[in-house]
Amino acid sequence: WQQHCRRLKSSLELFQWSEPDWQRVREGAELMMARSPVLRIAIFPDGRELITGRIVPHELASRQAVGVKAWVAADSLFIRSLPTHKTGNYLSCWLALQAAQRQGCQEAILVDGQGNWLETSTGNLWGWREGRWWTPPIEVGILPGVMRSQLLNCLDNQGHPAILEPWTAEVVSGFEALAYSNSVVEVIPICEVFSENKTRVYPGSHQGFSQLRQLFREQLPRKF
Repeated sequence: WQQHCRRLKSSLELFQWSEPDWQRVREGAELMMARSPVLRIAIFPDGRELITGRIVPHELASRQAVGVKAWVAADSLFIRSLPTHKTGNYLSCWLALQAAQRQGCQEAILVDGQGNWLETSTGNLWGWREGRWWTPPIEVGILPGVMRSQLLNCLDNQGHPAILEPWTAEVVSGFEALAYSNSVVEVIPICEVFSENKTRVYPGSHQGFSQLRQLFREQLPRKF
């Protein structure tokens, strides 16, 4: 909760928007929790807040178990605006996801102008290589991700720090397993990746997934 609020606050300060009554935001979120396991908090320029709720995706358990197919969204149409901030403008991500679904995939992988992989339309990327987890650094233009930050901290504390390097074609070619994460879906394996001229296949089950899930379930704070 504190990390989500800090992320909102930092963006509000940069945009020079008014801050909300944070106690009222928390009270509203606690009321919504009674009927909605997933909450979204939006802050308007004048400091007003909007809290909406939704259910956990119906197919979540199966996706966690067997993984999903992803499509590389290599088009300038799918480049996110203000990528390091979680804004209300999801249009480019939504368009990328819709395009991926038309290709028979459940996720889209966003790229930069050089074709380097950045993140998925809904989460942060993780790749297993050389016995370590890799994830793109913030500097390449990705949303930091609260779940990503917590997993990175836990990996550091365990003495298995992730490798933070841009995901060039050379880096991607060496991955043994692939996944994405966010605060709702936890860790989802990516079993196939389709691009214009290549299809990559990855295992739906891997030792690295168990490591990330164990961190999620046993070490990450779960209290509101």
